[in-house]
Amino acid sequence: MQKRKLGRTGLEISVLGFGAGAVGGLMTKGAPADQERAIARAVELGINYIDTASLYGNGESERNLGRVLKALKPDVVLGTKFRLKAADRSRVAAFVAQSMDESLKRLGLDHVDLLQLHNPLVARDADDHMDVEIALNEVVPALQKLQKAGKTRFIGFSGVGEPAAILKAIDSKAFDTVQVVYNALNPSAGGPMPEGAPGLDYARSLDHARAADMGTIIIRALAGGALAGTEARHPLAMQVVPPIGSAPDFAGDVARAHQLEPLLRESFAGSLTELAQRFVIANPNVTTMLVGYSTLDQLEQAAAAVEKGPLPQAVVDRIFKPA
Repeated sequence: MQKRKLGRTGLEISVLGFGAGAVGGLMTKGAPADQERAIARAVELGINYIDTASLYGNGESERNLGRVLKALKPDVVLGTKFRLKAADRSRVAAFVAQSMDESLKRLGLDHVDLLQLHNPLVARDADDHMDVEIALNEVVPALQKLQKAGKTRFIGFSGVGEPAAILKAIDSKAFDTVQVVYNALNPSAGGPMPEGAPGLDYARSLDHARAADMGTIIIRALAGGALAGTEARHPLAMQVVPPIGSAPDFAGDVARAHQLEPLLRESFAGSLTELAQRFVIANPNVTTMLVGYSTLDQLEQAAAAVEKGPLPQAVVDRIFKPA
């Protein structure tokens, strides 16, 4: 599997990552044997980046990963995340340090490769929506302290919230990585927002990340599953998936996904999910694409899609400028 450089970190990570969140649900609610089989198969396929968070399954994803990592001892790059509530703003540094220690305990590790701020970034602080100035002036120093202590090698943040705040955090060059919302329903992080498309304009944030020499970790590559073209959910998966930066509701995203089906009839891809995944990796400013899995079959499908390579540029252009 192709590997790409994760920005200034120098790490080489697979273009397809393993998302251990609750949207797919395998690593939060799956059977232990299936979880171990999935990680083992991912490594066998060449996947070497795993992404989790303390929020996923209220710590269950980290606990389950810890068990699997102890059993398999795979050579992987591991990232986790933490989120502060409003009550934590008075003790940012202490909370970040405490959250790191709790994550390491659940994971059974003495350090992670990447620790990321999970809060949406905004201009005005409200509950878990964090003022970007707090992120830059209080969270970043707390993360740098953990770096010096050897508890995380690199630091990053989730690029969700208000686009202006996200771009400010990227342009500050304070972080090593950013998680970017980028998919065929809202490709604005990588180019112009398609005319008439609903959602937030992420204003070519992938270009900004490249200019800042940051690694980019794509989230919502399948728009929470909408780009499978169905509202049906696997029993392990999150049953209600609020859209991020796209249509007002999941059904609206599914309906828009069906508008891409002419590209399938022209044989550019065998399925909507394959089309969506190959669209994401076609952008050279993408380091890795996270997919959340419910089953091993979904893992196999994603790996097979990536192995087919990026979509041709002419097809990418049609997604940016639909007829």
